[in-house]
Amino acid sequence: MEDTDEELLNLSLAIVADSGFERKRKRKGRDALISLNLNSYESCEGKIFWLLQMREQMFQQDNNRKAVAEDGKGLHLIHLLLISASAVDENNIDSATENLGDLYQNVSLNGDSVQRVVAYFADGLAARLLTRKSPFYDMIVKQPTPEEEFSAYTDLYRVSPYYQFAHFTANQAIIEAFEDDEQINNRALHVIDFDISYGFQWPSLIQSLSEKATSNNRISLRITGYGRSLEELLETENRLMGFSKGFRNVVFEFQGLLRGSKLVNVRKNKNETIAVNFVFHLNTLNRYSQISETLRSVHSVHPSIVVLVEQEGSRSPRSFLSRFMESLHYFAAMFDSLDDCLPSNSTERMSIERNCLGKEIKSMINFDKDKGNCSTHEKMETWKGRMESRGFEGIKLSSKSMIQAKLLLKIRSHYCSLQFDVERGGFRVYEREDGKAISLTWQDRCLITASAWRCV
Repeated sequence: MEDTDEELLNLSLAIVADSGFERKRKRKGRDALISLNLNSYESCEGKIFWLLQMREQMFQQDNNRKAVAEDGKGLHLIHLLLISASAVDENNIDSATENLGDLYQNVSLNGDSVQRVVAYFADGLAARLLTRKSPFYDMIVKQPTPEEEFSAYTDLYRVSPYYQFAHFTANQAIIEAFEDDEQINNRALHVIDFDISYGFQWPSLIQSLSEKATSNNRISLRITGYGRSLEELLETENRLMGFSKGFRNVVFEFQGLLRGSKLVNVRKNKNETIAVNFVFHLNTLNRYSQISETLRSVHSVHPSIVVLVEQEGSRSPRSFLSRFMESLHYFAAMFDSLDDCLPSNSTERMSIERNCLGKEIKSMINFDKDKGNCSTHEKMETWKGRMESRGFEGIKLSSKSMIQAKLLLKIRSHYCSLQFDVERGGFRVYEREDGKAISLTWQDRCLITASAWRCV
């Protein structure tokens, strides 16, 4: 909380110190253009119309714009973005539209990582100036199609260690819990995944179990997956069933449930190892009471292991500016890391940023207009307190988990040093909580943390 207060104080001081300077640097002709539009549109919508003209010009000029980092304007763009966020929070339409218009003239979706991330945050702020019923709102926060979202997720999964670190670390802990129960589990593993998504986590688990089984001594794997829709669950089931057919020594079953279904609807067998998978799930629950109830219900089934993987942060809905600044730090690191994974002219990078990261940014800024659907990211210490208060204790992750994570970074890192002991730049992994958690970082920014838990 002290860090957030300090950031907000620094932001306030920066805005006061820079406000006079910003007024003096208006570009030639801007006052006339604003005046022309405001005479035609007396309302907020009219001001936004001018702002959208600036946004459209950004798209038209995108291919010809140079990277900001080359002439040292990156920090200025961040500063101008924070001034805009403060104006939006205070509902100062004049200041917000003026500064956002300035941003649109200097950012680019094809520029450096600063230009790109600021462009999406500017979009989120522009949308926040509008009512949910405005036709401009839907234009700015246009949602990707399911096909576009899947493609972006697939690209990010393939090129970055982000999701693979989460899934491989979780799977390693699950496999070790299964092995610890071998004397009592009849070689049966039941995974309850509270957010099955596209099911990308589980092919590697199926393959790992197959390496431990034989045709005469098969292993049973049953996955209960919670999904957003019946269509998504069916597609995920078909994908996993098709993959499992290549491993005849693993008996695979899948049960799909819609998100929100109670654990009483989950089929449980005697003498099976139960593993609960919380990978990027608990942060999607909008109320702390929902998190507590979920943890209580999980404790009641006495799983052998609970795997928790979450984004690191202190992004809560109680303060717009604190949430905005925390998100800016996080997504700036994510955009910067993509430069390590993909070339600057990559269509995959643009797809990831537009249909995955950009979507999250706009959702975060406008959560209160979208039925409060905002992820609540917390620091590892907060999750630890919640888990312990609900009857769980941390499990020390094995050395295999750390070795596996470092090997993953060696494979996935392109432009940074591949030495395991690297302490500068690029992706890194490190142990926390006396070996009970492992974090993935980009440079000095912690992105996600994986931990394992069991019932006390």
